[in-house]
Amino acid sequence: MDYDTLVIGAGAAGMMCAAHAGGRVLLVDHAKAPGEKIRISGGGRCNFTNMYCDANAFISENPHFAKSALARYTQWDFIALVDQHGIPWHEKTLGQLFCDTSAKDIIAMLRGLLQSSGVETHLQTEVTEFAKSDEGFTFTLNGTRHCTARNAVIATGGKSIPKMGATGFAYDIARQFGHRVTPTDPALVPFTFPDRRFADISGVACPARVTANGPGFDEALLFTHRGLSGPAILQASSYWDAGDPITVHLAPDTDLAAILRDKRTSDGKKALTTELSRHLPARLIDHLSTQMDLSGRLGDLSDARIDALTHDLSHWHLTPGGTEGYRTAEVTRGGVATDQISSKTMESQTTPGLFFIGEALDVTGWLGGYNFQWAWSSAIATARHLSAQN
Repeated sequence: MDYDTLVIGAGAAGMMCAAHAGGRVLLVDHAKAPGEKIRISGGGRCNFTNMYCDANAFISENPHFAKSALARYTQWDFIALVDQHGIPWHEKTLGQLFCDTSAKDIIAMLRGLLQSSGVETHLQTEVTEFAKSDEGFTFTLNGTRHCTARNAVIATGGKSIPKMGATGFAYDIARQFGHRVTPTDPALVPFTFPDRRFADISGVACPARVTANGPGFDEALLFTHRGLSGPAILQASSYWDAGDPITVHLAPDTDLAAILRDKRTSDGKKALTTELSRHLPARLIDHLSTQMDLSGRLGDLSDARIDALTHDLSHWHLTPGGTEGYRTAEVTRGGVATDQISSKTMESQTTPGLFFIGEALDVTGWLGGYNFQWAWSSAIATARHLSAQN
């Protein structure tokens, strides 16, 4: 065999796996440079993991699938690797860890690991004629060079951010070998509204709890010309299905009902909108005034009206027309079904020697470093298995 292992995809999972697999490894990618999604992630500083990462932060047809890999290569293991290479980092919020300087530090670390492991890397290279053989796999590079490998690792990700080269290659390979692919959708993505109803308050942000067919996320909400964005929206989008409503709870950490009752007595002449603007952006209150009755003074509020008003502000139901799509989605929800994949090694249970890792699988993490941790953990699960063979 020409190689012990072929790894297709030089992103986070592919580089991590190739660097640790051992033996003769070929890493191939059609991009000009490795780790392009790493480079642009986290505003250029790469949110490389999360201190609170566990399997509950992942969406999958099988919610237990990710547990084994995440437990055997944890966020602390990757942090130790980052520390070992002298990369300075900091926690931003909610356990999200970022490079102090640049995401390029993570790419440089991975490239260094590839080099020290003797991995042969071919960029701007297409893999075609990929097929199973008696001893492993056969494939062609750029239509001219015919090669063989005992094992093949598919680490080409999902469909998100096609301008970075994302394709459905992993799904095509999975189907070629009889694997099912679950429905795929853009995830961690802004919502759009066809009427552009929030254009008048574009740029306004506020704390909110946003829910869409799943847990509620307490983070910032951002109004845009096209719809809704911000961390709380991106999180909820991973659970959203087309046509479903979302629920927005404005000022979730503030007991507005208690405040309004207190102010009704102590400051009764103040306008309701003036008091609400102390807890929510004034431009948002102006916008809401066109949809809710926010008229009058605090002293005129009855208990029933206070209850109705605060209920409306904590149960604001909206139905997005869609999302910004794969163009801006940070990840893809869905992917290669896990029912015929080993949770310990990521190996196909029907085609020995074929592995799927990272975003290609039906495992989608929350915003905040979880998807990178899944890339590291699934890659190491496969690499350790391959290394033991070599």
